[in-house]
Amino acid sequence: MAGNSLTTASTLQCPHGGSVVKFGFGPARAGGAPMVTVSDLFFVIGCPLSSPCATVKWLVPDLRVRTRHGATLSQSSTGMCFSGSGDPRGPVVILATQPRISTQ
Repeated sequence: MAGNSLTTASTLQCPHGGSVVKFGFGPARAGGAPMVTVSDLFFVIGCPLSSPCATVKWLVPDLRVRTRHGATLSQSSTGMCFSGSGDPRGPVVILATQPRISTQ
């Protein structure tokens, strides 16, 4: 599956409405912002659960596009939110991406 690439400017949420903060370190850019990869850091802030979502781990990244930092991510990638104790909390919701570059 293909989809628009995710960057540090993309809008992501946990399934409960918390915001996902992204820290991308790669030099590749799309739409003026750094593209994110599976090795970048993703933290959740503002999740309303009593044991809130804290981090995101990507289970299915792009299959064909890689950087030296790992596989890229797109709107067809699958990520899971986890609590601070490591319990799964549900899939990441991708709300907005950049429209210029599409990956697989």
